[in-house]
Amino acid sequence: MKESLIDILKVKFLISEDAVKNWKFIIFTSLLAVIMITSSHSIDKKVFEIDSLNDEVLELKSEFVDVRSKVQQLKLESNITQKVKDKGLVASVIPPKKIKVTNKKSD
Repeated sequence: MKESLIDILKVKFLISEDAVKNWKFIIFTSLLAVIMITSSHSIDKKVFEIDSLNDEVLELKSEFVDVRSKVQQLKLESNITQKVKDKGLVASVIPPKKIKVTNKKSD
């Protein structure tokens, strides 16, 4: 056991006769490590992008609610009559009359 530990420390497993098998394994594991690191960085980038998009969605929802409440206030009859009052328009005191149209068939 002591000799095998010394062989590992001297890296004899990389220069012995069957070292090709060991080199293939080392290259394979190194390639897998590079793929794993690249994948991890890609996922982190997507997570940050999703987070920023979620923040933007929340901001846009808030802006939508604000604008919708302002529009509802502007659509109120009291606000409209107040704005057109400056132009000399007032609400009619006489209620509107319903007009019925009948078609007379001439034979």
